[in-house]
Amino acid sequence: MQLIEQLSHRSDFTTTETRIATYILNHQDKIATTLIKELAAKTYTSHSAIIRLAQKLGFHGFRDFQRALITEIAINNQKATTVDANFPFTDQDSVATIAKKMADLKATAIANAHHQLNTVVLTNCAQLLNTAHHIMLFSQGDSQLRARSFQNKLIKINRFAQIAEAYADEAWNVASLTSQDCAMFISYAGTTDVHQRFAKYCHDHNIPVIVLSGNVNSPLQQFATYNLIITQNEQNTTKLGTFASQASFEYILDTLFATMYAYNFESNLTHLRTTQRLIQNGPLQTK
Repeated sequence: MQLIEQLSHRSDFTTTETRIATYILNHQDKIATTLIKELAAKTYTSHSAIIRLAQKLGFHGFRDFQRALITEIAINNQKATTVDANFPFTDQDSVATIAKKMADLKATAIANAHHQLNTVVLTNCAQLLNTAHHIMLFSQGDSQLRARSFQNKLIKINRFAQIAEAYADEAWNVASLTSQDCAMFISYAGTTDVHQRFAKYCHDHNIPVIVLSGNVNSPLQQFATYNLIITQNEQNTTKLGTFASQASFEYILDTLFATMYAYNFESNLTHLRTTQRLIQNGPLQTK
């Protein structure tokens, strides 16, 4: 039986021991820095009463008991709980509860994405992006923020991607692509009409297409060279935010970048060191 569970349910505690246990349970966030004399004062008990409680729970003294309790609390705080991806918090939640729920939501979203990830497809996508002459990223709304982050990372390995919708020139950008390039569509729903038209154009003109979506029924899939479909328990309309879907997209794009980097790890590392010298102490220094 866990220590916290024992503190909650032991039936052989005296009235004094129950008071000590109740205080500890209600102040778990402070137990790591609480001295035995402080605990005694807060519970109107004594050092010896606290030590007797610790011994009853199988510990030599308060210090041993405190260390075990701190470890258990830390482990419990790291365990992800089920959180509604659409409404992960309420107006009744404390700030600490909201923080824990958001951490759990993102951890669960990433775990779900990892479970669904097809590493063979991801490998093929990395190879395609590493060899494409031009990379065109199609995305809107929150997904475009993930695309811009991915674009920024690619610069570090001398791969230059363009956000197609950046200056409302997406049609011109599609028209400029060739079979030596790659079009990547990042859309959780994957149902945007203009994206479907562009993806079909790419497919019809032998332009490689990567689709990253959270919709197993996305019409974009039929035009894709490679599909990365990562679903989450998130509705398309009624929700507080795109927390789960964007966390999973960021994880997939970071993993894709890492895979691209690893293919030419030594040369990318050499480029990194050379560039850092130019920026930090050389002619490209800005500070």
